[in-house]
Amino acid sequence: MKMLKEWIKESRKAVFFGGAGVSTESGIPDFRSVDGLYRQKFEYPPETIISHSFYKKNPSYFFRFYREKMLPLGFSPNITHKVLARLEAEGHLAAVVTQNIDGLHQKAGSKTVYELHGSVLRNYCVRCHKFHSAEFVKEAPDIPLCHCGGIVKPDVVLYEEGLDQNTLYNAIRVIAEADLLIVGGTSLTVYPAAGLLQYYRGKRLVLINRDETPYDSQADLVIHDSLGNIFSQI
Repeated sequence: MKMLKEWIKESRKAVFFGGAGVSTESGIPDFRSVDGLYRQKFEYPPETIISHSFYKKNPSYFFRFYREKMLPLGFSPNITHKVLARLEAEGHLAAVVTQNIDGLHQKAGSKTVYELHGSVLRNYCVRCHKFHSAEFVKEAPDIPLCHCGGIVKPDVVLYEEGLDQNTLYNAIRVIAEADLLIVGGTSLTVYPAAGLLQYYRGKRLVLINRDETPYDSQADLVIHDSLGNIFSQI
C-alpha cells in the first residue's frame, strides 16, 4: 500500500484499466465468477444470447434477457469509482479505461472514460439514429421501438461485433502515454481488451485482483485483494 500510494502521488498521467470487479461491489453481478451470469441456467448459453446474430434472429428473447440481466439501473458508484474520480480531479489520473457498460464511473464524477464495450445509457434507433434513454429500453413491453418503427439498440458491444475504433484508439493512446497503469477487477482473459496491456511502456504496472491473472508475472506490483479494501485506503 505504501508503494502504491507513493506511485499515485508522484503520477501525473496514471491510467486505471478496470473490469467487472470494479462494479461488483456496487451490487452488479459479473460474468465469470461462481455466481456469475455465465454459471446461470438459461434456455440458451448467455454467450449466444448476447451475440449479434442472436439479437438479429431473436430480438424479443434478446431484449427480455438484456432487461433482466444486463441493464443495471438504480445502482450507485462505490468507493473505487469515487476515489478514481477524485484522483482525476487532483491531477493524478489521466483516464479510466473500462470494460464495464454501467456508466458508474461517470456517475461518480470521472470525466475522461473510455468504455471499450459501450454503455447501457446510450441507445439508438437503428433506422433514424434517434437517441433513447436506458429507461425507455427498460420500460418497453417487448422489443423497444422508436417512433419511426426502428428497433432501439443499446450501444453495447455484442459478441461478433468489433470494438468502436475511436474508443479503442484513445484507450491505446492513454495507456501508451501513462506513467502509471493500475489494472483492477479483471481476469485479463477477455480479448481484445486484455491485449491493451502490451501498449504500456512504463515501469509501474499495478495489478489488483482477488485472483491471479495471466499477467501477474509481468507486473511491478501485484495485490490480491478486493478493490474496495485497497481504494478505501487511498
